[in-house]
Amino acid sequence: MDGRTHAPRGPRRGREGASPAPRTPLERCRDEYLGHLAVERGLSRNTLDAYRRDLNAYVSYLSERGIDEVDAVARRDIEDFIAARREAGYASSSINRTLSAVKGMHRFLMREGMSGTHPTAGVRYARQDDRLPEYLTIEQATALLDQPFPQTDAGVRDHAILEVLYGCGVRVSELTGLDVGDLYLDDEFLRVTGKGSKERLVPISGTAESALRSYLADARRSLAAHARSGVSAAVFLNARGGRISRQSVHTIVERAGRTVGIEGLHPHILRHSFATHMLAGGADLRVLQEILGHASISTTQVYTHVDRTQLREVYLAAHPRA
Repeated sequence: MDGRTHAPRGPRRGREGASPAPRTPLERCRDEYLGHLAVERGLSRNTLDAYRRDLNAYVSYLSERGIDEVDAVARRDIEDFIAARREAGYASSSINRTLSAVKGMHRFLMREGMSGTHPTAGVRYARQDDRLPEYLTIEQATALLDQPFPQTDAGVRDHAILEVLYGCGVRVSELTGLDVGDLYLDDEFLRVTGKGSKERLVPISGTAESALRSYLADARRSLAAHARSGVSAAVFLNARGGRISRQSVHTIVERAGRTVGIEGLHPHILRHSFATHMLAGGADLRVLQEILGHASISTTQVYTHVDRTQLREVYLAAHPRA
């Protein structure tokens, strides 16, 4: 003993068996709101993860300012947080998503009587550039889907994946979530589960239906034979017989695009291409909204701008005085 008095040590953090640090009141409010989103609103896992990341960043920023109580948050704090995100290089769309999460949390806390202030009132969203979605030309889509795929189980599967993404306009999460029981091929429909666990019927026919039937006939059965446990209900399987991941689908799409000279291709471009080509072919906007699973018609209307861009390009190329 050296004779010096030592202050009693609290529980160490980061060690096995250590007690976690107690949550601050603001952290508890954040967790209450995230729980509400998961249970009452039924948001998808991806959307919930995005909200969690945004709110974690928000709460951490306030904590660094010494703010741990929800009613201590002022409008200036939120505006400074948004400014810090902008200075860090975040896109306007990301900043607006973050602000939407923050506004939603404070509205929820007011409604539930957990806060007596609404500091986000009057905080404006960032102005976004009107960027049109990327899409393939019909010639590019044809080259992509008509390329010679290997006549292996994986090759037949990959062809079917690309055909369904472009032929049905589904999101990659909706494609990987498909189960065999969701297929109504005799009626030419798929039942997909979209955002917020909402189900809808999506038409399938032509080469998409043909490629999917070819995959189901032999390749899927062969892939399922590699499963170590029970047979998966998933439509699209990986080499181990389990449900294919979204990341694997991204890799498949990117590789197929590179083969025909399309760099940086990803599944959402195929969804955009489906919508653009449907409108160019005369599809009704409301019907397209239903197929795509958009909650608001305004989301679908972006494709009318794409179509107008195409019309203008044709006009400029064809009119002698343009």
